Amino acid sequence: MIELKPIEQQVVAVVGASSGIGRETALQFARRRAKLVVSARSESGLLSLVDEITQLGGDAIAVLADVSVFEQVQKIADKTVEHYGRLDTWVHTAATAIIAPFEQVTPDEFKRVIDVNLMGQVYGAMVALPHLRREGRGALIHLSSVEAHRSLPLQSSYAASKHAIEGFLDSLRVELQHEEVPISVTNVMPATINTPFYNKALTKLGVQPTGVPPYYQPSLVAEAILHVAEHRTRDIIVGDVGRFLDLLQKLSPEFSDALLSLIAVKGQRTHVTKLETDPNNLFEPIEGYDTAIGDFSDKTIPSFLDWFDFHPAAKWATVAGLGAFALLATHVLQDTESLK
Repeated sequence: MIELKPIEQQVVAVVGASSGIGRETALQFARRRAKLVVSARSESGLLSLVDEITQLGGDAIAVLADVSVFEQVQKIADKTVEHYGRLDTWVHTAATAIIAPFEQVTPDEFKRVIDVNLMGQVYGAMVALPHLRREGRGALIHLSSVEAHRSLPLQSSYAASKHAIEGFLDSLRVELQHEEVPISVTNVMPATINTPFYNKALTKLGVQPTGVPPYYQPSLVAEAILHVAEHRTRDIIVGDVGRFLDLLQKLSPEFSDALLSLIAVKGQRTHVTKLETDPNNLFEPIEGYDTAIGDFSDKTIPSFLDWFDFHPAAKWATVAGLGAFALLATHVLQDTESLK
């Protein structure tokens, strides 16, 4: 049985914290009085985040790091333990992307996405695990995407990295389980989230890219991350549309292909011109996006099924109730038929 500490007793490292989901997650941890180490490539983003956490009455330090470099990821873990004496939860959200047809992506560009999105996650687990083992419990929380289950067109390298994260975590989780090591390993898979991610991505579409609407706000993902930091969870999809797409992929991959062919290529284009040479964060950080929320708040919708993941007792009670109702309905139909 894995028992995780209450958040207010945790020391948490959030990697990829300068903007988007990582930034919102760090702020939510700070509001719950966790001690924080925040890391990213953007120095301005980290400094403004630490200031914001301090204004909330929180406790945080920043570590500048590029997750594609193992030694820099090691520095995050080392600084955490040096400053706070331990590590309880590792949250890895750092990611980058190229939004372009596969045939226009160069080998170096594709490799860079894999180095950041996959190898960064691998390095994170490598440096965090020894400290979590020493504490005797803890959580590895890795952000992938609903694309870990269902790839989108124009995102071949990103989708490949997210599929690989799931494979990596599944293997690691079983190894730890076999050794009876009380460390929770969670794969968090968001749907389309309204962050500056699409502003930062390298695109070769000729226009500013967008996720396939509808969007959800990053606070929803942050809430899921805080939940799994306290409650052992294998994996969690965030956003009702993500759950629908995952189910559709399981039921009929061919239908999913046809649907995405119709909506997901055109659906990732805006009408705002953006050139391949415009600033992007594939190889270097860019300034001006030190915020959690992106440009698409007008396209966001609420998500309802997440509540059941955050309240599992209610979830299983509902399932049991629906099962009982279905059983009762079956008996009523059978009795009705017998009376005819």
